[in-house]
Amino acid sequence: MSQSKVYAEKNITLNDEKPQFGLSLNQNDGVLFTSYLLNKNGKVKTYLGNGVLIIYKGIKTENGEVTNVEPLLIDKKEDITHITKACMSPDGKTLYVTTNYTNRKNKPKGDFKETNFHIETAEYVNGLGWTNFKVLPFCKPQYSYAHASLSPDGNTLYFTANIRGGKESTKGTSDIFKVDVLGENAYSEPKNLGSQVNSYSGEMFPFMSYDNTLYFASNRSNGVGGFDIYKSVMNEKGIFEKAEVLPQPINSKQDDFCFVMEKNGTSGYFSSKRDGGKGEDDIYYFMIN
Repeated sequence: MSQSKVYAEKNITLNDEKPQFGLSLNQNDGVLFTSYLLNKNGKVKTYLGNGVLIIYKGIKTENGEVTNVEPLLIDKKEDITHITKACMSPDGKTLYVTTNYTNRKNKPKGDFKETNFHIETAEYVNGLGWTNFKVLPFCKPQYSYAHASLSPDGNTLYFTANIRGGKESTKGTSDIFKVDVLGENAYSEPKNLGSQVNSYSGEMFPFMSYDNTLYFASNRSNGVGGFDIYKSVMNEKGIFEKAEVLPQPINSKQDDFCFVMEKNGTSGYFSSKRDGGKGEDDIYYFMIN
């Protein structure tokens, strides 16, 4: 993707003064994204002084806007107070979310930070919404795991983590990892994607496109500024090539992240805190010539 090929990027209308970020694409033009939970008066709900983040759903239009926005229905019995960056399996039957252990009833044993992130799955039950949340079995509470993103065929799960120790240890503050999805809440052991993708800085928000290109955000030193969006092509042998930073206007001097490409390979979305936005993080739509 060269700068000359990017002919349009726009701040979509659902954005406002609050953060909107982490859009993911689902079946039937459905999308998910993260923003604050609002009360009946339209004010941001808080917990321990912080705004409560939840997942919203909507429908993508032909011109890249998102309509029919409403909170994703979560079973009221689930004691989750902070959910961010969600995605669904290709068949729409499994939801993956990033959350933490704060105020959770079934906390793991041992010494760890409740604010550590981890990834959970849920299933949809009519009349209840998304329920039966389970922590992925490879998530250890002393580390953080976040930003789950499935490959188009649903067989590989990419995510961010700060795992320490062993040959798969994180190089920087956070790295991109992957696991094989084996079914019935079973997964292979996390594998670090290696130095062609990860750096001694931080990597977050992975996304694998239909053409086997991995997109992710990193704050390494050769970017435009803040977190920037990079790409790494996976070859026929499953080996990732050296990551390249995307040009402006996809990247800016501020944080740019959560890049997703539609199946057509010519349009998609990303999140940014760039100057000229409507609030904190905004969601942008782009098209490629």
